[in-house]
Amino acid sequence: MRANRCVRVCARLILLLIVTATALLAPPPPLFAADAPPPEAPPAEDVPATGRTWPVGLRPPVLRGWEPPATPYGPGHRGVDLAAPAGTPVRAVTAGRVSFAGRVAGKGVVSVDLTGTGDPPLRTTYEPVTATVEKGEEVEPGEVIGTVDASGSHCSAAPCVHWGLRRGEVYLDPLSLLPPWLLHRGPSRLLPVPGTRPPH
Repeated sequence: MRANRCVRVCARLILLLIVTATALLAPPPPLFAADAPPPEAPPAEDVPATGRTWPVGLRPPVLRGWEPPATPYGPGHRGVDLAAPAGTPVRAVTAGRVSFAGRVAGKGVVSVDLTGTGDPPLRTTYEPVTATVEKGEEVEPGEVIGTVDASGSHCSAAPCVHWGLRRGEVYLDPLSLLPPWLLHRGPSRLLPVPGTRPPH
């Protein structure tokens, strides 16, 4: 009886040792199939041109444009850099609710969820910015939400504000928020009124 029990315990130990050795010595399963196609980029999304103003200035120079990444964590530029000296007022491009106003990795950031843009809503971000608004505040187009910080800009050629746009985790081109009349607006010109005399 005692011998039978010893044999059963030894058999179990040997079986456990074999299973453990097999698991430890087996090659790891592949995380991705070697012949699998690369992940597809998200489909292009229509962004409503609801913008009513530029974030800074009247039509600031774009120092670096939007360069969509090929993969979620790939290289690219997830927004546009607009030339703006420190202290320049930063304005909400369109109506929305402030979803964040604070510091991230030492930079001032303001994020605004845009009104009436679906679920999840479109979200604009502005950095580096000293916020003059708080989380939860409603903002109107053109309303000042902060000023460009003197430090924290990733532009080396000139001070700038980084303006981003995304829906959920998908980054989009923020310039697509601006309607053509604002994006490509030329200087205003006064024309003579027919039937009137020009001033002397």
